[in-house]
Amino acid sequence: MSTLTVWKFASWDGANQAIATLEALAKQDLIKIHDAASVSWQPEKRRPKTRQLRNLTGVGAIGGMFWGMLFGMIFLMPFAGAAIGAASGAIAGSLADVGIDDDFIKAVRDQVTPGTSALFLMTSDVVQDKVKATFEATGLRRPELIQSNLSSEQEAALREMFGG
Repeated sequence: MSTLTVWKFASWDGANQAIATLEALAKQDLIKIHDAASVSWQPEKRRPKTRQLRNLTGVGAIGGMFWGMLFGMIFLMPFAGAAIGAASGAIAGSLADVGIDDDFIKAVRDQVTPGTSALFLMTSDVVQDKVKATFEATGLRRPELIQSNLSSEQEAALREMFGG
């Protein structure tokens, strides 16, 4: 089963630093990354910058469309002009049909602010003790779990694993 998690980092480049660690872990077969994307918001910038990690998964246009729509809904970044504004309504409707919860969108939008970053991960086959040890060794500040599709018990164990 795949797990979707969203991690918030206290620094604008924390998510990108975590990506490098995750790529190394994936090469060691300690985690399987199905898809991932990051949002980095430098303090002096008006909008956050998003990055999809296509090189990890080889996902085609459908994956790109999913992440694009998700970030568009959360941060309203790709929308400019009246014509695109009309399209955003259609996208919002299609996202509701996909099942992206309004509370999920609001939680991420409210917590990713200037000077912070977030990492969206779809993973499976995690060797938890090795992943935890690797993240502790990096010295990267502990991320906060914003959202997941895990049960309450699984989410509590994951929060405990990363000290969040």
